[in-house]
Amino acid sequence: MIDYLHLLLGSVAEDAGEVASYIPELELADPDRLGIAVATLDGEMYAAGDADVEFTIQSISKPFTYALAIADQGLDAVLERIDVEPSGDAFNEISLDRGTGRPRNPMINAGAIAAHALVRGDDAEARAERILDLYSRLAGRRLSIAEDVFESELSTADRNMALAYMLRTVGKLRGDPADVVRGYTRQCSVSVTVRDLARMSAVLAAGGRTPEGDQVFDPAVNRQVLSVMATCGMYNSAGDWLTSVGIPAKSGVAGGLVGVLPGQVGIAVFSPRLDPHGNSTRGVRLFERMNHDLGLHLMAPAESARSVSRRLERDGAAVHEIAGDLHFTEAERVLRGFALEPVGDAPVVVDLDRVHRANDIARRMLLEGIRRLHEDGHDVRIVDPWGVLGSAETGSGELVRGEQAHGGYVPASFPDVASAARA
Repeated sequence: MIDYLHLLLGSVAEDAGEVASYIPELELADPDRLGIAVATLDGEMYAAGDADVEFTIQSISKPFTYALAIADQGLDAVLERIDVEPSGDAFNEISLDRGTGRPRNPMINAGAIAAHALVRGDDAEARAERILDLYSRLAGRRLSIAEDVFESELSTADRNMALAYMLRTVGKLRGDPADVVRGYTRQCSVSVTVRDLARMSAVLAAGGRTPEGDQVFDPAVNRQVLSVMATCGMYNSAGDWLTSVGIPAKSGVAGGLVGVLPGQVGIAVFSPRLDPHGNSTRGVRLFERMNHDLGLHLMAPAESARSVSRRLERDGAAVHEIAGDLHFTEAERVLRGFALEPVGDAPVVVDLDRVHRANDIARRMLLEGIRRLHEDGHDVRIVDPWGVLGSAETGSGELVRGEQAHGGYVPASFPDVASAARA
């Protein structure tokens, strides 16, 4: 993987575009910096180039703060103030819905300022501290604010200040506009590396869970954030991005760019030269190359295993051995196998030893299939060493673990599975 990342960086050696010049400190950035990092859901990190160079997070902060605002206020309350429609405008445009006065989405500055104001905190410092705590939790290390960039950015924040006053005029801003812009600017001035951003993105790819198992975001909140990133994260080039790369993404004017491949990886790149949309020129090309090489596009059909389940006879029991992560399609195949069992009291073993994860719908489908086997009179035995069925383990049927799962199967009834299926 490291060799591939080095190859990628070499493929975009030539660069066009200009560093952000409207913020004095960003104009001083080395335009030739180039780094990339890929983080897996279980915490593995692959990086190449200037992966340890710090730069400010800027607008890449927006999806994470949006998630915090939803966690603090609830989705309905946030939607009352911020829409989720692509604007087709540049990041700093005045873009409000004519009917409601809401900013078009939380990825443009007007929506991001409104989202920052919804984060709980008595003032700019309190909100910024909570946001910094969140980012640090996601990154797996304590982050800090680049005070020089903050002061530089705040000194040129006239347009953001105008956006904040406009939002207050239409009743969509909570708090004092100057205080909110100060807090928002501190949020954008957090220092990160591409390693930090890749890990933060991997948390989104994992449904809001860190590699250590810390559920930072509720899965429903996480899904909301990824959906808005997919349609709005790349500003007025969002349509081009979704068709050419096809994953949720967010850019920042310091040259950072992150992408989230749900269920797989988080990716971050850094190159300060920007295109006319405010996106890293080499960053966009790197993602386009990775999409071509690795098939990242969400709309590409996923290849699923042809045989996630097999039936065999062992110790007088019909054994259904199931393997792989289970979603709707895989669970449906398993249930087809269950349905072939003839009605009677013959013992049936459902072996999940090779299954480590099942999403909620797959879990419910499995439990329903087990319930029907039990209703058909079968003595059902569950082998679930990884807790795939969750609360179903509390049923009165015994659970086979460890080496016993590969030795002899002793059938046991599972009368409580029906209640577990309704859980």
